[in-house]
Amino acid sequence: MARTVGVEEELLLVDAASGEARALSSAVLAIAEKDAAGESAFEPELHRQQLEFSTHPCADMGELAASVHRWRAEAVRHATEAGASVAALATSPLPVSPTIGTGERYRWMAERYGLTAQEQLTCGCHVHVSVASDEEGVAVLDRVRCWLPVLLALSANSPFWQGQDSEYSSYRSRVWGRWPSAGPVEVHGSAGEYHARVRSLIGTGVLRDEGMVYFDARLSHRYPTVEVRIADVCLHPADTVLLATLVRGLVDTAAREWRAGEPPQDVSTSVLRAAFWQAGRAGLEDRLVHPRTLRPEPAPDVLEALLEHVRDALEDSGDLEAAERALAAVERRGNGARIQREVLARTGSLRDTVAECVRITAA
Repeated sequence: MARTVGVEEELLLVDAASGEARALSSAVLAIAEKDAAGESAFEPELHRQQLEFSTHPCADMGELAASVHRWRAEAVRHATEAGASVAALATSPLPVSPTIGTGERYRWMAERYGLTAQEQLTCGCHVHVSVASDEEGVAVLDRVRCWLPVLLALSANSPFWQGQDSEYSSYRSRVWGRWPSAGPVEVHGSAGEYHARVRSLIGTGVLRDEGMVYFDARLSHRYPTVEVRIADVCLHPADTVLLATLVRGLVDTAAREWRAGEPPQDVSTSVLRAAFWQAGRAGLEDRLVHPRTLRPEPAPDVLEALLEHVRDALEDSGDLEAAERALAAVERRGNGARIQREVLARTGSLRDTVAECVRITAA
């Protein structure tokens, strides 16, 4: 039986005319709640210029694609009624002064983390994949960690920051890395060790609770899933589905390796941090650190290595051909970072760049 997959996407609320981020999440969420008749998938986020939706768990990728399209369309509809547009952008291309949300938790974060929280207007995509137990989940975390930078490169969609080119494909990954618990972590070895590490982190008093354990991949504290949190929100909805497909393939592959007694790859966290940095800097435009050789290799070769690594799992789930087509499409047209830069080069306008991203978001 196929593992279920769920996706959380964070979206940017922007002005339809100027392209600037707008602090309208409270209005959008109120409209969504009134319209939902008990079935709203939307939640507030740290800043009022963004909102988040969550799909339900899906075993079939066609069903997941329909859910992503549905909730993006609902977000567009509700935002339009509130006087805004929606863009699947991981950072705002135009200058913005972020506005912290109104909840007590968000006020606490603003006071505790200062400028780190204030400037954290970033939009990611989190993929949940079901696991049978915490032991299986931790075994998966230990075996997927070397492949996560490739997912960051694939999803990279944040080249601009406060009105200028950051010279990164995912500048969101740099901003996100400011949180005290963010980034790659060591091999855990067991569920007991994982939970001990989480308890130790919370015990320092630096984190409020388990929800602030921002590992690049973690056990969900709400669902029986592993949660891969590394990706920028994808500009194209098809890329979100590809990301989820590859994550499920990685989880299936890792679980099989664990059951077969294959140990996780011995890669230091410091080397992984370098791989993540390179993925955020290069995206798909330059070399990436190959997860096996730990040497720089062309991005297309590393993507092919990822596909080969999960090939058996994708064949078994019936997703291989769709994943191959979707990956070829990304390599042909580029990820969100490339598209944004191409639009800016063509139009000379960040406002027009946002407008094009608004159009693609709802496509």
